[in-house]
Amino acid sequence: MIASNRLLFLAALLLAAFPRLSWAADSPAPAAAADAAATPAAAAPASAAPADAAGLTPDKVVASYLRAMQEQRFSEAYQYVSTTLRAGKSVEEWAKEQQYVMQMGEVKIIEFKVYPAIIGADGIARVPNVLKSQDKFLNQLGLDEHELYELIKESGAWRIDQQTLAEGPDRAEYFPDEKK
Repeated sequence: MIASNRLLFLAALLLAAFPRLSWAADSPAPAAAADAAATPAAAAPASAAPADAAGLTPDKVVASYLRAMQEQRFSEAYQYVSTTLRAGKSVEEWAKEQQYVMQMGEVKIIEFKVYPAIIGADGIARVPNVLKSQDKFLNQLGLDEHELYELIKESGAWRIDQQTLAEGPDRAEYFPDEKK
């Protein structure tokens, strides 16, 4: 999540380490921790319209979300997450929080490979993904992470509701062709 359990953990870690840090919606976000040359991809031009989440399959939602996060287009990424992950925040508040976590954690999404969705009898879509990312707290070496996104339908669109690391039986089930 990258608005995921991992980002939520990073946010909690940063807030615990720096409890006096807070910024209002009208104040600027903190400066980037790494210089601009370290950014993996340039932001999309302002004229590029975000994909319409309502018309996307679950795997396309995950890919669109990860691409938006990789390119630091946090306001666009907001449309791909559920109301649960939005936690009652406006687009602006959520985007600033994601920007802060990504900058303070020095998170770099290097690449990702999204697999086809598996929609269960419970109506939840599960989308496997192999993420190559790096941050200063949890994955300093930039090792591959096998993730499993769970998406639900909200207002007619698939939205990311949870992200976990696939380990043990889940990894074998959702990534059967991956070498361990």
